[in-house]
Amino acid sequence: FHLSNIAKIRPILSLHDAETVIHAFVSSRLDYCNVLLSGLPNCAFRSLQLVQNAAARILTKTRKYDHITPVLSELLTPYTPARPLRFVDAAILVIPSINKKSLGFRAFAYCALYFWNTLPLHVKEASSVEIFKSRLKTHLYLL
Repeated sequence: FHLSNIAKIRPILSLHDAETVIHAFVSSRLDYCNVLLSGLPNCAFRSLQLVQNAAARILTKTRKYDHITPVLSELLTPYTPARPLRFVDAAILVIPSINKKSLGFRAFAYCALYFWNTLPLHVKEASSVEIFKSRLKTHLYLL
């Protein structure tokens, strides 16, 4: 619904304004509760990918039958920090501060980072998912 309305007003918007509008109405909704989407099969992501492709086409004024891969690779740039990170070699993640002591420690944003930081370095440095799973099972078994 929002994409069709954005497409109607896109000719009068600058690139920066169109980017802001698409992020506000489309990207934010795709990112909302994305933790619930983890573990779903790839076929469930098809409709979400189509929405993202349509948003990219509207933003860049690309035609419907043009390839979308070069457009997406142009829009999506990998994150490179401006300065070297303190724990980049140790694979340690920064744990956010928790305001509510009773429920905050059960939040995924806290627990996932906490347990990742407690893993030994050889488990975190696995070169593939299968090797990571194997090392993780071994580590948990030895506890």
